[in-house]
Amino acid sequence: MNKPDFNPDDAKLRALLREVRVAPQLPPRFQENVWRRIEHAGAGRSVESASWLDALVAWVLRPRLAFTAAAALVLAGVLLGVRDGAQRARQDAQAHYLAAVAPNSLR
Repeated sequence: MNKPDFNPDDAKLRALLREVRVAPQLPPRFQENVWRRIEHAGAGRSVESASWLDALVAWVLRPRLAFTAAAALVLAGVLLGVRDGAQRARQDAQAHYLAAVAPNSLR
């Protein structure tokens, strides 16, 4: 059996392959349909961007992230509580100091 000789540098072969290439026909009203789909996609995003909070909540409440989100919320609550407690302690200390230094001016 003879093996055909396919030389990629063959000019006849290249010319024949160029002639064989077929450009597919686009369906009717293709471009109009493309622009319509783009407009519909853009309209959908404006609605989705209005509900970004819903998307964030849905993302956080996924089962994989629920524990992490709960732990982060507890940690944030503890840190805010410590900060508030420190501020109240400082205010109480200032009030006690002022009462000790000038007891009559507070009454």
